[in-house]
Amino acid sequence: MPPAASQSQPISQPDNSGEDSRRWGKVAAVPDEIRLLEGPQKRGNELARIFRITAELVKGFRALHFVGPCVSVFGSARFDNTHSYYELAREIGRELGRAGFTVPMEQKPNAYLDKWLEFRYFFVRKLMLVKYSYAFIALPGGFGTLDEMFETATLIQTGKISNFPLVLVGRDFWRPLVDFMREGMLERGTIAPGDVERFHITDSARDAVEHVRDAAMQRFGLTYAAKQKRRWWFLER
Repeated sequence: MPPAASQSQPISQPDNSGEDSRRWGKVAAVPDEIRLLEGPQKRGNELARIFRITAELVKGFRALHFVGPCVSVFGSARFDNTHSYYELAREIGRELGRAGFTVPMEQKPNAYLDKWLEFRYFFVRKLMLVKYSYAFIALPGGFGTLDEMFETATLIQTGKISNFPLVLVGRDFWRPLVDFMREGMLERGTIAPGDVERFHITDSARDAVEHVRDAAMQRFGLTYAAKQKRRWWFLER
């Protein structure tokens, strides 16, 4: 059996009872996250913040160490369950689950999820998504999706992470951006040809997942091995 195949892939129907600002992932930053970016502060407060950040990192490392091979899926949380992109995201989740991958998501926890984590600091969440992923899939989205996508592309370009698969799903949506990269950036020499070619663009959930699965197996030697054992002396449960 594939290791840690998550049962949480289908995205639940969003709670549309409140305003957008109240949705999961759309709420305002917690006060401490805001204060973090306000420049130098009292040294005692900064020291306490360092301990809080460290605690969040430890929590994330401990929780995600055993979940198995992950694929990070980015996309807008603004599409409701009647939108074609919403159904496409559900299909990708199902296909990834069948292929044995776990899918970290930032959507509201739902009945399908085996495990979820909440982080005080946004950059800790982003670190976890990158650290434990074998591939990245971007569906149509806004600034957040673009941020995640280009941050990942930059980390690949600069050699900070291996040449993981980077998949764009939705040809019509992504075509203007890809054209800009080719005609606006590549022609002016601000990026290399390989920077554009590393994006795999498709309309098919199955094609996206097959590309991810094949790359994970061929490039990184990913196999369906037994899950890692938890060690009691690390207080792992």
